[in-house]
This record gives sequence, structure tokens and C-alpha cells, in this order.
Amino acid sequence: MLTKSSPISTQSNLFHSELFSQLDVKDPLIQLANTINWTVFDDAFEQHYSQDNGRPSKPIRLMVGLLLLKQLENLSDERVVLQFKRNLITNTSVATQTICQV
Repeated sequence: MLTKSSPISTQSNLFHSELFSQLDVKDPLIQLANTINWTVFDDAFEQHYSQDNGRPSKPIRLMVGLLLLKQLENLSDERVVLQFKRNLITNTSVATQTICQV
């Protein structure tokens, strides 16, 4: 089942904007994430998800982003998840503008 985007509360926006303001916008992963049109992936893959049946999915951007990171850094499945959990820049570039959990 495709997970719908949920609105973010004002309080979490304040918290997240504080974190994002500390990120290096010149970091290659941040620059790459800003050049990718993520809606193309949403549009391409959403047809493969049921809208009302099954377990809610992880966001498509998260899955595509982790696959890109895995290929770019030549990481195993376990290492890419570990890097995602430990690194705010990775989390920001791979996920959305919210901090995600895998």
C-alpha cells in the first residue's frame, strides 16, 4: 500500500529547520538530491502499489535514494542502512526534508 505524504506540524518544522540550517549545502549528496526530480519516481512507481490494501510502504523517495546511495558508495544493504541512520546529510539527501526512520 502506497504511503501518503503527511503534513508536518509547525513545531517539527522549527526543529527541522534548525538542523537543516547547519547542513553544508555544498555537500555532493545534498546537491545531487536537489537536482533530482523526485516526483518522476513517485509517478513511475506508484502504479505498482495498492491504494487500499496491504501494509503501508516506505516513501518511494527513500527507497530510490537508498538504492542510489548504495550504488554511488558501493555499499552493502546493511551498510547503506547503517550510514542512513548515522548520518544527517545522508538522511536529508535520501529521504525528504524530514528526518526518516528505516
